[in-house]
Amino acid sequence: MIFAILLLVLLAFSLCGNFVQAISHALQFPRGLAQDFGSGMMGTSGPRLEETVLRNEDSANKVAVVPVEGIITGEAMDQQGNSMVDLIRAELRRARKDIRVKAVILKVNSPGGEVMASDEINRAITKFEEESHKPVICSMGSLAASGGYYISAPCRWIVANRLTITGSIGVILHTWNYRGLLDKIGIRPVTYKSGKYKDMLSGDRETNQIPSGEHAMVQGLIDETYGQFKSVVEAGRASAHARNGDLGRALAGDWQKYADGRVLSGEEALKLGFVDQLGDFDDAVARAEKIAGIGKANLVEYHVKYNLSDFFSMFGQGSRAHDIKLDLGIDLPKLQAGYMYFLSPTYVN
Repeated sequence: MIFAILLLVLLAFSLCGNFVQAISHALQFPRGLAQDFGSGMMGTSGPRLEETVLRNEDSANKVAVVPVEGIITGEAMDQQGNSMVDLIRAELRRARKDIRVKAVILKVNSPGGEVMASDEINRAITKFEEESHKPVICSMGSLAASGGYYISAPCRWIVANRLTITGSIGVILHTWNYRGLLDKIGIRPVTYKSGKYKDMLSGDRETNQIPSGEHAMVQGLIDETYGQFKSVVEAGRASAHARNGDLGRALAGDWQKYADGRVLSGEEALKLGFVDQLGDFDDAVARAEKIAGIGKANLVEYHVKYNLSDFFSMFGQGSRAHDIKLDLGIDLPKLQAGYMYFLSPTYVN
């Protein structure tokens, strides 16, 4: 009975909110007034964000913190269908529009992830710096490797702990050949295809059935993506050094020798010019304030804002949205065959 009463109360609030939102649209209230009465959805798209103060310095200025945690992916992360890329773009938009935000700290703790998602975040950061003229300072945590470094490269300044694992500049495409197992259990695959390479990367073929040119084609795709990774690193670090001058670090002349997939410590990365400074998050904050030319600033972070309509929408979604997940205390990557990744080798096997 108590549960039923609570549901009725929540339903009443939801209906009231929807009613006010409908009235707002009908009367075409100004956006600010609609936000006061309704859910704040008018004229917005993407994640709805609310600001949280991480550190209050009683300042008129802000430094926005944008965290990147875990595997970088373009898959939906919440009930609204927003991905990590969507969320970071929305946070950067919010920081660009807020005149009180003078700088952004990209707080990276990631082994990398999908090539496409990493590239989209990289371009979002580059666009933000170009359009807002606000610096983005990267603060590396325990791990900022492969795709984690790819998204750090366009930042104005990079701070790493001396024990941070970074680098791992490279591309990996992972698949399986399970034909031997199929033969053992008596299963013979039958494939109909329109072209010689239509079943490229399929794992059910005999090794002698793989066309001779397939390996070269796949390797060419890998090499092209790898070349893009190196160009992003070179362009990002060159741009940062041009703005930072002698205060920052330039890439070492032989830096490409170390861009072979190997991981580097923060100490090694500093010597090679992949990062500008050794330190922790507080050092990154101090550097952001210095580059922005401000004193102490309030630290803020943005979080997705949910309302009652999101709660009730769960009841209308398919069973996939309600799968029970077991938390093992570790973040296991979901590698998909045929996908290219900027991923640290520690997380591949």
